[in-house]
Amino acid sequence: MPAPLIVVTRRLPQAALDILEQAGDLWVSAEERQLEPVELRDAVRGATAIVTLLHDAVDGDLLDAAGHSLRCVANVAVGYDNIDLGAARERGVVVTNTPGVLTEATADLTLALLLGITRRLGEGERLIRSGAEWSWDLEFMLGSSIQGRTLGVVGLGAIGTAVARRARAFGMRIAYAGRHDAPAALVAELDAERLELDDLLASADVVSLHLPLTAETRHLIDARRLALMKPTAVLVNAARGPIVDEEALVAALSAKRIAGAGLDVFEHEPAVHPGLRALENVLLLPHLGSATVETRTAMAVLAARNAAAVVGGEPPLTPVD
Repeated sequence: MPAPLIVVTRRLPQAALDILEQAGDLWVSAEERQLEPVELRDAVRGATAIVTLLHDAVDGDLLDAAGHSLRCVANVAVGYDNIDLGAARERGVVVTNTPGVLTEATADLTLALLLGITRRLGEGERLIRSGAEWSWDLEFMLGSSIQGRTLGVVGLGAIGTAVARRARAFGMRIAYAGRHDAPAALVAELDAERLELDDLLASADVVSLHLPLTAETRHLIDARRLALMKPTAVLVNAARGPIVDEEALVAALSAKRIAGAGLDVFEHEPAVHPGLRALENVLLLPHLGSATVETRTAMAVLAARNAAAVVGGEPPLTPVD
């Protein structure tokens, strides 16, 4: 009986590849780029498992290209908006993701965005690199303090909670919005107040988004909701770009209806709205939320363990429900 074929759409850390090599015949894309849809369909033919990244669109056509042998799609990400879960379910294909291992790194990055935009670090760095003359004085490039200010966390899950804990250590008050009440012990620990989303937007000094991208959350932060925010407030997004209507955000920032934004993700990634690039009151990062050696390795290893488990007839470690 032939060994199962495991297809990896883009090179992974060696520790993950070692696990997959023990589980079956391994094919790894030699391209240092995202595969085009036709390339991806050709690559997965006859695969038992596919290890994907967040930029790989896994739809019915791709699943059908793999054929009846396909048993698992292991996504190297906590999000899975790139995968048609209904199509996978119809074909009996298990989908897995990588929760937990990237929580702390993403929370660190979120706090970096929060501090970077409130203290105007991006502007200061650009000023130095430009070679422009500058001189210290009491009113030079003033930012805003966060101590005693309110952080509004939209989605108090694992990452949102980790961000809230960090913000509390910096002296911030915590409010949150979500579909469910947070556990009583966590609410007590954070001294957190639950608000409806519109009320949170109207009262928070920093709004931080920690939601999955779904049909319900796409453009959750639109022109109407941006208009609810204080003119002194900032928006931070290290979740998924399309949660924010980027056109509306550019308009709000340009008109100074909000003070600033710190963004690690974008609506049409890797493209960035030119209006954002033209603004000084925005800190822009190229999707670095989980970008530490340790975290990205742990993500890849967890995805590999998921794929190897399913290929070997075992239940996956972290299936997507």
